[in-house]
Amino acid sequence: MEHYYSLNKYLRERFGEKMYKLALDGGFSCPNRDGTLGTGGCIFCSGRGSGDFSVAVGNNISSAIDQAVSLVKHKNSGGWIAYFQNFTGTYAPLERLRELYTAAVNEPRISVLSIGTRPDCLGDEVIELLSELNKIKPIWVELGLQSIHPETAQYIRRGYPLPVFDSAVKRLKNVGIEVIVHMIIGLPGETEKMIYETAEYIGHSGADGIKFQLLHVLEGTDLAEDYKAGRFKALELNEYIELLEGCIRRIPPDMVVHRLTGDGAKSELIAPLWSGNKKMVLNAINQAFDRDMLIQGELL
Repeated sequence: MEHYYSLNKYLRERFGEKMYKLALDGGFSCPNRDGTLGTGGCIFCSGRGSGDFSVAVGNNISSAIDQAVSLVKHKNSGGWIAYFQNFTGTYAPLERLRELYTAAVNEPRISVLSIGTRPDCLGDEVIELLSELNKIKPIWVELGLQSIHPETAQYIRRGYPLPVFDSAVKRLKNVGIEVIVHMIIGLPGETEKMIYETAEYIGHSGADGIKFQLLHVLEGTDLAEDYKAGRFKALELNEYIELLEGCIRRIPPDMVVHRLTGDGAKSELIAPLWSGNKKMVLNAINQAFDRDMLIQGELL
């Protein structure tokens, strides 16, 4: 039984094969780090902008793709998705974006270009560029929402209000761009009800996909300081799975689930330590889905 609409299923339906993401570092910054909005970044963000496993592109994207493929080719026998992951993937001069994105789209091995960014970093010229390239190969835009709740947004230093997210989704969808939304489960101060409200909101936002992320605490982040000071507790595995199931039950059946959890660099992981064993975590999640007979969208 298929409990949720997985990315693998979607890729096989649309492209006829499984694909693997190649995490690329385009050398981007972030308005939450360069002083435009702030200098510390989001409270949970690592020194590499949540792209701890990515390959630096520089001025040669083909070489970067070669390197990225060599790191993960043992995991994949299908196609490849170029994923600009670090920091804010649309936060650069337009010509630099055009250069990077066009090179990725024209790379024969790449089937999809996916770009991680902020909703407040999608100007009209950027949307127009994405629309142009989307006519060549599919373009996905991943938006870091994390939570719909203003108090949480302020705590994590997200730096933009919810209507900016709503507008970004609408503008991207108007030009045919697929939208994936990032959501963090376990943010300090959030109740079960608040977490489910975020999942429901994303489900009705018009987005095509969702990425669930366990809140994990990494050394060197401001979140780590709050954790060490005892201001919040990290989720236990069973707590995370229960919340994850509740979220999946509240999103539409046709919304693609791009990720069930996430992890950071083990060398920097402070909590929860169980998240460092990704295989164990995914096995536990899938066993729980079978046990609980999970069905995506069943509570809508």
